[in-house]
Amino acid sequence: MFRPSCSTVLRRWKVHGTARRIFTDTEVVRDELRSILRETAQPVAVVTSFMDPATQQPTEHPSRFHGATLSSFSSISMDPHPLVAFSLRIPSRMATSLTSAHTSTGLYSHMVINILSEHQAPTAQRFSRADLYPEPFVSLPYSLTEEGLPILDGAVGAMSCRLVAASWPLHNLESLKSGGNEDASEWKGEGVASELFIAQVIRVERMPASGSGVRPLLYHRRGYVTTSPSQDTTPLAVLR
Repeated sequence: MFRPSCSTVLRRWKVHGTARRIFTDTEVVRDELRSILRETAQPVAVVTSFMDPATQQPTEHPSRFHGATLSSFSSISMDPHPLVAFSLRIPSRMATSLTSAHTSTGLYSHMVINILSEHQAPTAQRFSRADLYPEPFVSLPYSLTEEGLPILDGAVGAMSCRLVAASWPLHNLESLKSGGNEDASEWKGEGVASELFIAQVIRVERMPASGSGVRPLLYHRRGYVTTSPSQDTTPLAVLR
């Protein structure tokens, strides 16, 4: 008797009034999903926060800030609350820093999300490779929010955000169903695990200047690109 492994998903699909079992291997789904998403362009952002002292590593120029490049950033709501979401690999210093900020009652804003512009591919690389750039803020121009968090110069826009809750461990679906990560188990499997962060935008720190023509930095087919006008001159349909 065939028994699906834990890496196999069992589904039923109706074809011409009959039920057929389809066993889909999770590894196959993951590879095919990567192929689809590789053909779509994703906005590139850098999240900046205060460094958790417990995760700070000895460097020549110690910084109280930390930053990480996001490839999964998305706006998920405007009404009644402006909300954004992103995920971070765990374990990571940024995930630890944001968790520490969330538990601190003295911080109104926990982070700044900087939407990078087309000329900031080096900045994206700088904040994605801690092994090559252990001091990413050195010689990088930025200003500070009212809470003292970094706003990167040259970004398309920037927003101060506050976590609405603790992060959700994406490797533990049972924890997601229960509505929290208080009892979340530590990831001990193969591959990379992530945590989901949902934050409320409490203040827009920077907007593109009118008529500036600034374009966003996008990640597409494993490289950095930007936008260009479509060659199709067919008028777009009005969404209703």
